Amino acid sequence: MGQTLAERILSWRVGRNVRAGELIASPVDVAFVQDGTGPLTIRQLEQIGLEHQASGRTKVVFFLDHAAPSPRRELSNDHALLRSSAEKLGAEVFEVGEGICHQLIAEHYASPYQVIVGADSHTVTAGALGAFATGMGSTDVAVAISTGSTWLRVPESFRIELSGRFPRGVYAKDLILSLIGRLGADGATYKSLEFGGESLSELSLSDRLTMANMVVEAGAKVGLFPSDEITRDFLAGQGRPEGYRELRPDPDATYERKIEIDLSALEPLVSQPHAVDNVIPVKEVQGMKIDQVFLGTCTNGRLEDLKIAAGILRGRKRHPRARLLVAPASRGILREAIERGYIQTLVEAGGVILPPGCAACVGVHQGVLGDGEVCLSTANRNFRGRMGNPESFIYLGSPATAAASALKGEILDPREVLG
Repeated sequence: MGQTLAERILSWRVGRNVRAGELIASPVDVAFVQDGTGPLTIRQLEQIGLEHQASGRTKVVFFLDHAAPSPRRELSNDHALLRSSAEKLGAEVFEVGEGICHQLIAEHYASPYQVIVGADSHTVTAGALGAFATGMGSTDVAVAISTGSTWLRVPESFRIELSGRFPRGVYAKDLILSLIGRLGADGATYKSLEFGGESLSELSLSDRLTMANMVVEAGAKVGLFPSDEITRDFLAGQGRPEGYRELRPDPDATYERKIEIDLSALEPLVSQPHAVDNVIPVKEVQGMKIDQVFLGTCTNGRLEDLKIAAGILRGRKRHPRARLLVAPASRGILREAIERGYIQTLVEAGGVILPPGCAACVGVHQGVLGDGEVCLSTANRNFRGRMGNPESFIYLGSPATAAASALKGEILDPREVLG
């Protein structure tokens, strides 16, 4: 019997064939925390007397990205705790301004066949590179840091079969929103969503990161892509060509469910407040006035996203009613966006450039909404209070929808402004 991507990765990692439903103890290649979850991880290690002990078998990484730069002294104290603890544990630290943990994991660490655990639900992003990457609680990550392993239940898999090509104005964000709307917020709980089909080559690595990032919004344990030339080229571009290994499911793998999606049948979509699976076509809410547009996050803060937005905004100005905040996902992305002129275009359009990091996404600082205000965001969540104010409203859309809406001061189908 053939293996799914999840079964193949975990079988290789534990050194024997495993099947969906089986409980296993797996070695962990990378374990990480960020400044929101890391302090609890450190305190758990201290409580069990392991604050000086990392396994040595697992790469341990700390990221200062959620409150970066810190807006309050208690958060600054958390940063100080992580820095000092990193020295004890031999962990690598990505400082304020380096970028978002999920983007940096993709740039520096993730590769096919790895097991990656992070104290953050969007750890699943690294599945775009064929890594079994999943979010866990701070205590579970503490155990992975100290022992170099974690327990897992091998998930059942859904096969997502892709065909066709994206029409004008439609992007990977619209694809993943379509899938989440179809499955519902708990429609794939503890499943592995595995993407394939004849149109896989249509998806850039940036597209795949966007999609893997959001599978958790349907409850999935992981979102996995096979490795191919796109994976190989990305790893080579990051200076890690040795990390490439071919990863494919077997033709006779067993799936709990198969879902077919024709890319050519998709249209621009948004998630309405206050649930990610509350998905409708942009045209159905066109004209909704907005107060803020947020372009960035681990979902859509990459170079391709900034390029799309800059292409729409070039030579134009944001509407006076709509603030435009831009947060590149990493310092490397910011640097290249400056070199290519995207940042200048966004600034000239009236955008405010924020430091690489999570920024407005989690509502800690840099973009908290006022009472009754409406934001069109390229993030992955729009729960009540997500951006710092439970009396505000968040719509989720693609970078193209965000840029078009910034021009109009209201939600707008990007096809109306694309050439």
